Amino acid sequence: MPTYISLINYTQQGIDNIKDAPTRIAAAKEAFKAAGGELKGAYLTLGRYDLVVISELPSDEAAATMILTTAKQGNIRSETMRAFTEEEFTKIVGNVS
Repeated sequence: MPTYISLINYTQQGIDNIKDAPTRIAAAKEAFKAAGGELKGAYLTLGRYDLVVISELPSDEAAATMILTTAKQGNIRSETMRAFTEEEFTKIVGNVS
């Protein structure tokens, strides 16, 4: 299943309601599960981003749907990247001519 890394910043609304963040993360875990994926981890970070989320979803379309659904709530802005496993990377590099 494809892996995604999301770099997240809270919006002002998200900061204003920061005490609800653990509940929102728990709800996100359930939403990922319902979409056939898994939220593998959510990490509070220091620096440019407030959170880093690692997830798996069945497809890029499912990931885009999850990102848009989450962002629509207004608490976060995110930048999401498709991440390739070491095995996938080795296969991709093997195709380089």
